[in-house]
Amino acid sequence: MLTKRIIPCLDIKNGRTVKGVNFVDLRDAGDPVELADIYSKAGADELVFLDISATEERRKTLANLVLKVAEKVNIPFTVGGGISSVEDVDILLKNGADKVSVNSSAVKNPQLINELAGKFGSQCITVAIDAKQIDGEWKVHLVGGKVPTELNLFDWAKEVEERGAGEILFTSMDNDGTKDGFANEALARLSTELNIPIIASGGAGNIKHFVDTFREGKSDAALAASVFHFKEIEIEDLKKELKKNDIPVRL
Repeated sequence: MLTKRIIPCLDIKNGRTVKGVNFVDLRDAGDPVELADIYSKAGADELVFLDISATEERRKTLANLVLKVAEKVNIPFTVGGGISSVEDVDILLKNGADKVSVNSSAVKNPQLINELAGKFGSQCITVAIDAKQIDGEWKVHLVGGKVPTELNLFDWAKEVEERGAGEILFTSMDNDGTKDGFANEALARLSTELNIPIIASGGAGNIKHFVDTFREGKSDAALAASVFHFKEIEIEDLKKELKKNDIPVRL
C-alpha cells in the first residue's frame, strides 16, 4: 500500500489564513508563510494553499506568496484559486509551486484540464471538486461553493481523470468545518471508480476521522485546516496513531 499523505490546507483571503464552517463565517488563523514553515517542520507531507477569494473577485492567485513559501518550505505544495489559463499556471510553477489546483475554471472550460496536463504533465494538475448532497445526489458547486451546478460529482470526477488530471481534491461541503468526519461513502466510491489519487477534504475533527477516511473512505491523502491551525491535532501525534493502526505514513 502506498504511503498515505497528511496535508494541511491554508485558505487565503487578503493575504491571511482563514477558516470557516460550511464555507462561511471565516475567522483569522494566522500568517500563511509562518504556518507553512511550522507545518513543514512538523512532518506534513504536502501543503495546499487556496486563495478562496481569487475566483470570486476575478483576481490572480498571489504569485508573490508562492515565492515566499517556496523559500521557506522543503515539502511539495499546491496552489489554487482563480487559475484559468496556461499563463497562470506557468507563473505559479516558475515561482516555486509544485502543483496547481483548478476548480471553477475547469467546470466552465473542461478543455483547460487537457491543456494544462499536456503542457505541464498530469502530476502537476489537481482538480478540486466541491460538492454537496441535494435530494440525495452529490452536486458540484463553484466559486467557493456559492454557485450550484447540475453536474454529478462522480460523472465529473471520471471526466476529470479522462482529461488528464493527476489527482482529485474532493471537499464535501456538507462536512466542511463540522468536525464530524469525512464523507467516507462518497470518497470510497471515488477511490473505487477512479485510478488517480483522491484527497479527502471537509470534516476532520479528531484523529479517528483520519483513520476512518483511510480505511473506510479508501482515501490516498487527507486534508484538514482548523484542527491543525488551532492546534487541536498535532501532526506528529496523528501520524503515530495512524502507524499504530497499520496505516502507512511517513514519520
